Amino acid sequence: MRVVAGEYRGRRLKALDGENTRPTTDKVKESIFNMIGPYFDEETVLDLYSGSGGLAIEAVSRGAAQAFCIEKNFAALKVIKENIAVTKEPEKYIVMKMDADRALETFESEQRKFDIILLDPPYAQQKIAEQLQFMAEKKLLNDHCIAVCETDKAVELPEQIDCLFKSREAVYGITKITIYRKEERDE
Repeated sequence: MRVVAGEYRGRRLKALDGENTRPTTDKVKESIFNMIGPYFDEETVLDLYSGSGGLAIEAVSRGAAQAFCIEKNFAALKVIKENIAVTKEPEKYIVMKMDADRALETFESEQRKFDIILLDPPYAQQKIAEQLQFMAEKKLLNDHCIAVCETDKAVELPEQIDCLFKSREAVYGITKITIYRKEERDE
């Protein structure tokens, strides 16, 4: 696994050992960022199921200002921190050991907002629609927010979740990438 483009391009990242995680392949990662970027301008990123931190690191490498990496698995947190160290810019990352739902409640209380949401939960534990709905209702999404959802190819996500509208979908092997963009609704 490596950083595909941007400031950290080519730097090798560690993947988490075991069968509980499926790191996003370099090919899929490149496709994701070509769909939503490919480069950014100081955005704030939320990587809600960070795993190894590869997607958050890729976003910062491509110009995002800051990334919040949420992960509840201790072994994964260790790998995230080791991968962040490879960037030599740890100040651009906030790593939080907690459950995704608890993290969203924390962000609500802090009135924090995000520009890019990365959702790659374990396939068996997906609550993507519910979590995006919560973020929209609690106003955690900045204008023009983009949400990237990585699921099994058989998963069908809704066309619209509150103010988020499905803008693109692509299948890569067993993985489906669904992109949502925030649009203001007519009142």
